Amino acid sequence: MRDEDPPRAPGARGRRHNIFEAAAAHVAACAEDDDERSAETAEWVSPEALAFGINELACRAVIALARERGESPQAVARHLLNLPAPRGPSGTAGDNRLPAN
Repeated sequence: MRDEDPPRAPGARGRRHNIFEAAAAHVAACAEDDDERSAETAEWVSPEALAFGINELACRAVIALARERGESPQAVARHLLNLPAPRGPSGTAGDNRLPAN
């Protein structure tokens, strides 16, 4: 390893992977129930870096789905996790649409 090269996560093999590449591959492997690939991709970067990348991927995915559906990110996130719609101050479900531009 050259002096200017950043260290790799323990167990990382082959070429270097960036945080977002690792997160995308890891989440895709989890979605496909590929435990072997999921374990491999988890070794590409540090656990903290992987968590950061997964969080960024989740945020971007929720925003994209919200725009596509014309709903709020909160409504989409709750729907994806099978959670009920949040209640407004009056006890009724709130407006889950994105505000008009």
